[in-house]
Amino acid sequence: MTPEQKIQELGLTLPEVPAPVAAYVPAVRTGDLVYTSGQVPFVDGKLAGTGKLGADLTTQEGAALARICALNAVAAVKSEIGDLGRVVRIVKVVVFVAGDPSFAEQPQVGNGASELLTEVFGDAGRHARSAVGVAALPLNVPVEVELIAEVS
Repeated sequence: MTPEQKIQELGLTLPEVPAPVAAYVPAVRTGDLVYTSGQVPFVDGKLAGTGKLGADLTTQEGAALARICALNAVAAVKSEIGDLGRVVRIVKVVVFVAGDPSFAEQPQVGNGASELLTEVFGDAGRHARSAVGVAALPLNVPVEVELIAEVS
């Protein structure tokens, strides 16, 4: 089963890559690696959530938003290579989590992104990851995800 078929089987739709809101591109390929820019939880051109984890949103809500961000990152990879079947491995994922100063569940929020990538790519979706707490993110989003994919 192709990654695109797995996405459909999960009941998801690979979104169109939104136009950047600043001076960058959604993804860049160098050699066998594709680096995505940070992806926020846009669904159909609208933010699926804003605010801070631990103050405005629960850890579970954050994980669901991280899942959306990861799907958007996968779309950015596809926009660069054309066919997700060319993904050899997801190498690294970075999850930025905007939270209340006492919020310490960044890894659980990041699991939303990691689990989606494993569901879509199987063992090739298992990756190294950092989940980092930050004071604020663009557009007041609670989560932003970027990744590096090895491609053929």
